[in-house]
Amino acid sequence: MIPRFLIRWTTLAAIAAAISFSTTAKDVFPGVTAPVFGKRILNLTNFNASGDGVTLNTDAFARAVAALAEEGGGELVVPPGIWLTGPIHLRSNINLHLERGALILFSGDYTLYPLTIINMKGEKEVDSVSPISGENLENVAITGEGIIDGGGDAWRPVKKTKAGDFDWNLLVKSGGVLNAKQDTWYPSAQVRDGEKAVKALRKAHSLKLEDYEPYHQFFRPKLLRLIGCKRVLLQGVTFQDPPNWTINPALCEDVSILNVTVHNSPVAQNSDALDLESCRRAVIRDCTFDAGDDGICIKSGKDAAGRRIGVPTEDVLVEGCTVYHAHGGFTIGSEMSGGVRNVVVTNCTFIGSDIGLRFKTTRGRGGVVENIYISNIRMLHLRSDAINFNMYYAPDPEDRENAHTNFTVSEETPQFRDIHIENVICRGAQKAIVLEGLPEMPIRNIELKNISISSREGVFVTDADGVSFENVHVENKSGPALTQVRVKNSRLELQP
Repeated sequence: MIPRFLIRWTTLAAIAAAISFSTTAKDVFPGVTAPVFGKRILNLTNFNASGDGVTLNTDAFARAVAALAEEGGGELVVPPGIWLTGPIHLRSNINLHLERGALILFSGDYTLYPLTIINMKGEKEVDSVSPISGENLENVAITGEGIIDGGGDAWRPVKKTKAGDFDWNLLVKSGGVLNAKQDTWYPSAQVRDGEKAVKALRKAHSLKLEDYEPYHQFFRPKLLRLIGCKRVLLQGVTFQDPPNWTINPALCEDVSILNVTVHNSPVAQNSDALDLESCRRAVIRDCTFDAGDDGICIKSGKDAAGRRIGVPTEDVLVEGCTVYHAHGGFTIGSEMSGGVRNVVVTNCTFIGSDIGLRFKTTRGRGGVVENIYISNIRMLHLRSDAINFNMYYAPDPEDRENAHTNFTVSEETPQFRDIHIENVICRGAQKAIVLEGLPEMPIRNIELKNISISSREGVFVTDADGVSFENVHVENKSGPALTQVRVKNSRLELQP
């Protein structure tokens, strides 16, 4: 069972009240409800499972989960060993508990993960079944001190620019195929050819699985995907080597992610550590993330589909986390079309990330990001910017040349407003602060207070309204300390 003394649920209201922003959070942040489990305990070995790293235990996991669910739930113990398996489907009222020394290793055989139709409140898409998944569950947990390995190397392409010469040569010799430019390796031709073919099928609105089957391996699943679940707990476990995103709760409520580690290769494409998507009431505490893409990422759907679903991510606390390699330490976007609001991020450290605090979107997304409170952040040796707002993230090629044109405001226009950042130290970045809104929709009411950054370049503010700097120190090695374009109603004063 879960040691209750290890779990601390704190109301977000208490955290928000402790942060001395000059703009006080107006919203009441509710607490996160913990899952509750029965006392029944079953061991995976009771179902003829073998932890030898060779025997496939898919059926053993399925029978163990079913047996525990029939008895009202409880704890399924995975003891020390290497437990090779195909997909695991979680059930309500079950805690999957990995003892120290337990390693769940998901097979790289993509045929074990059948294509399926993912239904997100009426928005349907084809994808492979995730290694671990659950839908519309209540009281579900993965806990312990073990490791969950997604076997992602068998799925992912690798760009030559991300791999060293030695690793690249090993990849090419291992099999697989290259693209025409010989600069990207794919595990198979169906992965290489899948993007173009699948794009055409989606444009034709096909949901016939047989149409997609020739490109099955192209559909890299999320390692852990939970949809529409209530009272979710992830605690203590290490996740690594996902085919795609690592941890992805979507449309969930009362999510607790505590003392979790994600350890992914920097070359692992799309290997976000955590993507919290359209979730309500979540706490992410004392986690350590190392990823090939974003670290802690808040999302809420993409473009028209995200707006139709219309479920924001809201009432979130991120506290005491450390992020190493990642495209962004803490990120909102770019898929934020359902909105993001009422988020508190405090006492986090980012070391070696590309960007520290990252806010990204583009025209066509729509959605509103507001009431974000960030404090007590430490950053070291960033490869890019300390703080970055980018409203031109990955625009369509035809829009790229006219990126800074003043477009008409519509439901497709994203909005970032009422964002407060306080008590930040960064030692080593390319640019200190980049705040870039849209001509037709400036970023609004951005407050930066008690900031100290050493960087190569200074501060760049474009298309902003109501930006406030208070006690902001920037030590830049080249260029002007502050550059501003189309900024109004703002106080941009840098301290010497």
